[in-house]
Amino acid sequence: MLQAGFVGLPNVGKTTLFNAVTAQSSALIANYAFSTSKPNVGVVAVPDERLDPLAKLVKTTVIVPASVEFVDIAGLVRGSSQGEGMGNQFLHAIRETDTMVQVVRCFEDESVVHVEGSINPRRDIETIQIELALADLATVERRRERGQKTAKSGDKTAKAELEVLDKLQPALEEFKAARSVSLTDDERVIARNYFLLTMKPTIYAANVNEATLAAPDENEHVKAVREIAASEGAECVVICAQLEADLVDLSPAERIEYLTSLGVQSSGVDQLIKSAYRTLGLMSFLTAGEKEARAWTIPQGSRAQDAAGTIHSDIARGFIRAEIVGYDALMRAGSYAAAKEQGLMRLEGKDYIMQEGDVVNFRFNV
Repeated sequence: MLQAGFVGLPNVGKTTLFNAVTAQSSALIANYAFSTSKPNVGVVAVPDERLDPLAKLVKTTVIVPASVEFVDIAGLVRGSSQGEGMGNQFLHAIRETDTMVQVVRCFEDESVVHVEGSINPRRDIETIQIELALADLATVERRRERGQKTAKSGDKTAKAELEVLDKLQPALEEFKAARSVSLTDDERVIARNYFLLTMKPTIYAANVNEATLAAPDENEHVKAVREIAASEGAECVVICAQLEADLVDLSPAERIEYLTSLGVQSSGVDQLIKSAYRTLGLMSFLTAGEKEARAWTIPQGSRAQDAAGTIHSDIARGFIRAEIVGYDALMRAGSYAAAKEQGLMRLEGKDYIMQEGDVVNFRFNV
């Protein structure tokens, strides 16, 4: 399962947000640095408004949403790339994730200390960026040293690797992210082997107080985070971690009522989970019958036969055809039978590229 890791400075609300996202309160929350010495891990359901109507259509009470894994990683500080604050351990935890959710503190609260002594999102984001870039630079320099020795013997693979390193190193020396470097598809394949921290796609979570939620655009701290995210082509989610953690104890109806009273249309947690799902390059196809209505996770661009394999390897091995109807078309028709009568159902082969929201029945023979 692909992972999204919460990163940021200490005391920015990472663990509070983690507890809200995973709808639990088992992770330690403390007002001091490095309280999370080991990463907390939680599997999170991806909100999908299609599943409940789909379940009613096929008359089942069992709903199984797609899921994604979140990891709460302890706060980084200046010098983490050199081992400060258990930095090496935490950087390794980040390296194991597939994407980062950088939690940025955008709220004022004298009772919650800030490691830098003041609230400044641009400085905080820069601090994290510098530490990650320095860690990556050390990796690149080690790879260069080994590659130069091998390239002298005429090894073509080593020469290709050095060309990629030549592009990455100058950017990292300027504390720029490796993902900002223009690389060809072949060069990106080579770069993936380095497991660089700054190559990972990043989502910015602007953690605000409750009063800011209704009008986040009026908050200068939020504006700063959004500008940085936009400059990188990254997503930015405005969220109140403390509020979301408090909402965990309420029923879904009570949550909606409370959010509405604040002038907020939807939960920031739902937005963040969906953002992580998109950033990880994932999508869902749906299956529905008397047994269950379920969302299945596949990478964007997956073929029908590969999608079948996510259900069971036997279905992929014995794949014959995929019987597919779009979710919206099925709901308009009102039933599978009506969808067939109206010509909305179609048969696709193993190389069909799956689309978000396809409702599928795989035909197979083993």
